[in-house]
Amino acid sequence: MLKQDVREIRQLIARHKRHDLMFAACGVLALMVGVLTFAALFFGMVVDGLPRLNLDFFSNFPSRRPENAGILSAWVGTSLVMVVTAVAAIPLGVSAAVYLEEYAPKNWMTDIIEINVTNLAGVPSIVYGLLALGLFVYQFGFGQSILSAGLTLSLLILPIVIVATRESIRAIPASIREGAYAVGATKWQTTVDHILPYSAPGIMTGIIIGMARAIGETAPIITIGALTFIAFLPPAPVQADFPFVSFEWLTSAFTVMPIQMFNWTSRPEAAFHENAAAAGLVLVVMTLSMNGIAIMIRYRLRKNIKW
Repeated sequence: MLKQDVREIRQLIARHKRHDLMFAACGVLALMVGVLTFAALFFGMVVDGLPRLNLDFFSNFPSRRPENAGILSAWVGTSLVMVVTAVAAIPLGVSAAVYLEEYAPKNWMTDIIEINVTNLAGVPSIVYGLLALGLFVYQFGFGQSILSAGLTLSLLILPIVIVATRESIRAIPASIREGAYAVGATKWQTTVDHILPYSAPGIMTGIIIGMARAIGETAPIITIGALTFIAFLPPAPVQADFPFVSFEWLTSAFTVMPIQMFNWTSRPEAAFHENAAAAGLVLVVMTLSMNGIAIMIRYRLRKNIKW
């Protein structure tokens, strides 16, 4: 009887191991589908677009002649829009998450806010574009400008930043708070000196995800009136004359990399498609560089944390 029980237990363990192996194989297969798809697309962009990458491609404006066309206005516009997006979304998103998690009373109103914030993360981007068109462009009078675009994208990624920040704060052990309160720290001191530093790596992850989504968005930017062909640059943020800093660029017309790519892919000439592939390669490199910087900051923050 004992030998039969041992045999059944061994068979059960072996069957569970087979199930684990099958699940691991399915997981690897699902992972490779995404990785190989991205690798194939990226390889195609490299093959088609790499010959077009030169200094003239980055320093020339768009042109009706594909051999003379460049992405100067597109990459400058993308960079400026991302600056406005980061400045508007990151402080607001982190502050809202800290308030909801540490300060807000737990009642029905807070529950409604939490549900709406979570649901807003899945709203289609075109809805944000329509909202921004009525709010920023017409109601506030910002017009079809870099400021409107940056604020639109900040609304788009705000729920992502809030949700990721709240989850990072929730992951902090309660002993951290209890230890801070035990030595006489206030809630503000506990939040600033302990909660935010310990949750900073997770917050950076949410910011990375949000900014990576924003840099490739097209629908809300088109909705608020981004130009598909632009042959001038916004005024420089830094000037030689006093006060040395100018904000005129915030009200300037603009275009961004995804819209420039869409403009080129809609043309029948194969040379424009090569330009679009080169622009896509630049956009991927910009995204990976931004993510790499954020990951490096996150790694340094984790390295300096002492539990």
